[in-house]
Amino acid sequence: MYEFEGRIRYSECDDTGRLSIFSLVNYFQDCSTFQSEELGHGFATLVPRGIAWILANWRIDLTELPPLGTRVRVRTWCYEMTRSHALRCFSLEDEAGRTLAVADSQWFVFDRSTGHVGHVPDDQRVYLSDEPRADMAPLDRRLRVSGEAERCAERVVRRHHLDTNNHTNNAQYIQFAVEALRDLEHADAISGIGVQYKKMALLGDVVVPLVNTCDEGYDVCLTDGDKITYAIVRLRTR
Repeated sequence: MYEFEGRIRYSECDDTGRLSIFSLVNYFQDCSTFQSEELGHGFATLVPRGIAWILANWRIDLTELPPLGTRVRVRTWCYEMTRSHALRCFSLEDEAGRTLAVADSQWFVFDRSTGHVGHVPDDQRVYLSDEPRADMAPLDRRLRVSGEAERCAERVVRRHHLDTNNHTNNAQYIQFAVEALRDLEHADAISGIGVQYKKMALLGDVVVPLVNTCDEGYDVCLTDGDKITYAIVRLRTR
């Protein structure tokens, strides 16, 4: 298990004065990135090998988004790794040890030369932990959307949306979905998030959110407005 400590900054809060969902996802991503850097397997070492870790699915359960100034501890551990993928959990705790958010995720190794998913190199098993999976509902790897969708204002992928792989950052898709709900004036409190990433959105791509009501809340399909779906984001509100 790897962990780091932090404090909720003003720049990380939303208009309620609490940690934004966007910033929460970045805390989780930063935690796994810091672990990679400390183990000597950061992105700078993967680039010459022509590979990168890419995220396929999230499940994030929220108990409470901490307010400004809260001291927090972020943890991550890889509880399963095969030749084809890795499964990694995350948690956010306050200084009293209360769990504020917990997440599960599935990752693949992307081969830049082929443009496809490849085998996980043996040296990446350094991440594998003896810690069991977090006590939470299963990771849903196939989100299924049905019903009539409401189309929201399109977003254009700008440079500030990109990560070091020149793809739209994982957290940005979730932000697009949250903003789409606000466009439709859905003020429901979000209690959890599921994401299935399907295609990488690149600089200049137009992202059109299509919002569907589902049993758990809302499904937001982030599309090109035609045939391509970049990601499906399930925002659980009940």
